[in-house]
Amino acid sequence: MDGIDRNILRELQNDGRLTIQELAHRVGLTPSPCMRRVRQLEQDGVIQGYRAIINPEAVGRSFEVLVSIEVKRDREAVEAFEAALQDIPDVIEAYRLFGSPGCLLRIAVADLTAYERLWIERLTTLSGITEVNSQIIMKRIKEPRGLPVGL
Repeated sequence: MDGIDRNILRELQNDGRLTIQELAHRVGLTPSPCMRRVRQLEQDGVIQGYRAIINPEAVGRSFEVLVSIEVKRDREAVEAFEAALQDIPDVIEAYRLFGSPGCLLRIAVADLTAYERLWIERLTTLSGITEVNSQIIMKRIKEPRGLPVGL
C-alpha cells in the first residue's frame, strides 16, 4: 500500500459517496487508475464496505449506555453469551476484553425506560452473566471518524 492508496482511504473515510471522478481529482489520479486502486483495496479486504452515518435522534435511539458485563470464565458460557448478543439489535457494539470486566457493550435505545426494559428482559437473563454495570453516556465528546491510515 502506497501513499496514494492511503490518500484514497482517507478521502473515502471522510466521504464514502465521492464519485470516482472527484476522488481521482483529490488524490491526483485520472479516474481509471483510481477505480482500479479502489477495486483492489476492496478485493484485498482493506475497504470492507460503505455505510451511512445515521442521526440517532432521527431513529429514536439517542439514549446510549455503556454496559460492562462479567461472564463466567468458561468457553461454553462465553460462546453462548456472544451468540446471544447477535440477536439483540439494541446492542450496537460489543467487545470481549482482557481482565475485568470481561465484556463491554454499547447500547442505543429510545430512553431510560427502554433501557430498563432491555436490562430486565434481555441482559440480566443471558446465560453465564455474573454481573452487569451500566454507565449512561452524558455527552459524546469525539465522534468516530475512521482509522488513521498513516502517511
